[in-house]
Amino acid sequence: MPGIVHVVDDDASFRTAIQRLLQVAGYTVITYPSAQQLLDQRPNENAGGCILLDVRLPGLSGPELQTRLTELGSTLPIIFLTGYPDISTTVRAIKSGADNFLIKPVSSNELLSAVEKAIARHDRERAFKGELEALRARLSSLTPRQRQVFEMVVRGKTNKHAARELGCTERTIKAHRQLIMEKMQVRTVPQLVTIAERLRVLGPRNAPNH
Repeated sequence: MPGIVHVVDDDASFRTAIQRLLQVAGYTVITYPSAQQLLDQRPNENAGGCILLDVRLPGLSGPELQTRLTELGSTLPIIFLTGYPDISTTVRAIKSGADNFLIKPVSSNELLSAVEKAIARHDRERAFKGELEALRARLSSLTPRQRQVFEMVVRGKTNKHAARELGCTERTIKAHRQLIMEKMQVRTVPQLVTIAERLRVLGPRNAPNH
């Protein structure tokens, strides 16, 4: 499924036209006559999608909804639609993270292209987040001693150095390294270093190990 498009516009005929266009293109469409209604229903962040948002709305405006959603931690891309282009509003919306700013009447091709790009970006971000969560889960599966060895390995310390620092034999360190590689699902030390950097588990080089 291409994704879910949340259309927020107080013009009923416009909502219907946009819904038909997007559904023909294969999207699931949910419409809202006001920004507050979308806020009350809170779209599912775990499904790929985006928000088509009118700027001028009764009650909560489009940019105000954008601010509220950002405060709530929403990651859904926002594409603004307006029949009243205003440079300052456009600049503020883009600076606040809007994916695009389209002027009504918008062509079908332009709209579909903007939606496709926004949902593709959201999919990439969700995939990246999923990868990080999987890596964090693997890291948390390490025992406290394995975590110590992990941090020494990714800092470039030798087995001999690690054994001396931890008061054990090199053979024990090698055994820990083998288990760490298996739990982290990697085959090389550079891969472990990459994971450490992605998870930001390495502080300053001279920071004490905890």
